[in-house]
Amino acid sequence: MPTLLWIVIAVVLAAVGFVLGTVYRKKVAEREISSAEDEAKRIINEAIKSAESKKREALVEAKEEIHKNRSEYEREVKERRAELQKQERRLQQKEENLDRKIDAAEKKNETLANKIAAVEAQQQEVALVKKSQLEMLEKISGFSIDEAKAYLIANVRDECTHEMAMKVKEVEAQFKEEADDRAREIIATAIQRCATDHASEITVSVVPLPNDEMKGRIIGREGRNIRSIETLTGCDLIIDDTPEAITVSSFDPVRREVARLALEKLIADGRIHPARIEEMVAKAQKEVNATIKAEGERAVFETNIHGLHPEIIKLLGRMKYRTSYGQNVLNHSIEVSHVAGLMAAELGVDVNVAKRAGLLHDIGKSIDHEVEGSHVTIGVDIARRYKESEAVIHCIEAHHGDVEPHTIEACLVQAADAISASRPGARRENIENYVKRLEKLEEVSKSFPGIASSYAIQAGREIRIMVKPEDVSEDQMVLLARDIAKKIEEELTYPGQIKVHLLRETKAVDYAK
Repeated sequence: MPTLLWIVIAVVLAAVGFVLGTVYRKKVAEREISSAEDEAKRIINEAIKSAESKKREALVEAKEEIHKNRSEYEREVKERRAELQKQERRLQQKEENLDRKIDAAEKKNETLANKIAAVEAQQQEVALVKKSQLEMLEKISGFSIDEAKAYLIANVRDECTHEMAMKVKEVEAQFKEEADDRAREIIATAIQRCATDHASEITVSVVPLPNDEMKGRIIGREGRNIRSIETLTGCDLIIDDTPEAITVSSFDPVRREVARLALEKLIADGRIHPARIEEMVAKAQKEVNATIKAEGERAVFETNIHGLHPEIIKLLGRMKYRTSYGQNVLNHSIEVSHVAGLMAAELGVDVNVAKRAGLLHDIGKSIDHEVEGSHVTIGVDIARRYKESEAVIHCIEAHHGDVEPHTIEACLVQAADAISASRPGARRENIENYVKRLEKLEEVSKSFPGIASSYAIQAGREIRIMVKPEDVSEDQMVLLARDIAKKIEEELTYPGQIKVHLLRETKAVDYAK
């Protein structure tokens, strides 16, 4: 019982507490709502006040901006009005200046018209005076106008001829100072002129065949044999319509000789296939090397020269297969050595140096197709490489005039080289063609007016021409020599260069009575 009572009392107390708590929270909520409404009203009032103040500030700023813009606009308007006034004043001044200039131009035109009229009157007067003076000059001089013109033209022509001759002499002097360039040009011209006539003879060898069937065997199945030969020898085989012959072409004479020997061996053997070709090419190479060494030793023995490096002896032997204008270079070198030695003995100078330099002067031609440069430069490099004396090197360097010879031996080698190369029959030219070339040279020289006589000398290396002194003046000689040289270049084919030498002699004869 008591427990139930306490429970009832607790429930009642809890209900009373709940009611009291609810009433209290309601009052608290009402107070908070009232305070929130007051705060909201306060915030709204403050916002209204702030908005009004900002509105007033914005109106003030807008008024200030409008006032500022109005001031700037008024200032710009004033400036533009001032600028327009200035432009108006400038235009007015320009119009005034233009009016003044137009007035001045009109006055000048009037003055100019008056002056033109005066000048025309003066020109008529001058024409009359000129006519009277010309008539007077014709009477005084005894020449008509055309005759006077012809006389003046003749004088001017003589003066121009003199000036041209002086200019040609000046140019010639300049060319002499530039000797190296001129020498290279002359050599290049000579090579160009003569290459067509001789290239086919010095770059090809012909191998005879027993029959035309052999051509097919040399070509082989699908060309394998001919390709093998060309690859191993470095030469081109030309198989054309020539009956029973094959042409071997190469700028290297040693390779061409190896190919020729190998072909001859293969033709004689009859077994032609790549393995046999390789074997025969190797044998031909050995034979050619042995021949080169033997020919070099023969040249040294014939000229009685000792102490040459073995490599130089091999290079001498290679020259057996080298030709120049159809002349064998090795035989030419031996001949130059003998001639230079004989002349050195007669003059009492060093015979050994002259003979040694004569033998080695064209040593560069043995490898000139393998090394860049002229055979002179290559020869000098070879001689220096194998420790030849400076005297011999100088002779090699000067034998074509690339440098000025300053020893007697160098001059002798130069002369011996010219003798061996230019004598009749030395090079690829028979005596009949040689004589015809000299006659043609003299005929071309005599075709010019004022020539008394002409003579081809030094085996056609020089043409000596006698002119008539009464027909050809000193100044005209320079131009005549140039014209003759030009005509020789156009009409003749010749090795090297030809010196055109004009001579003029004036004689005076009188008698004492």
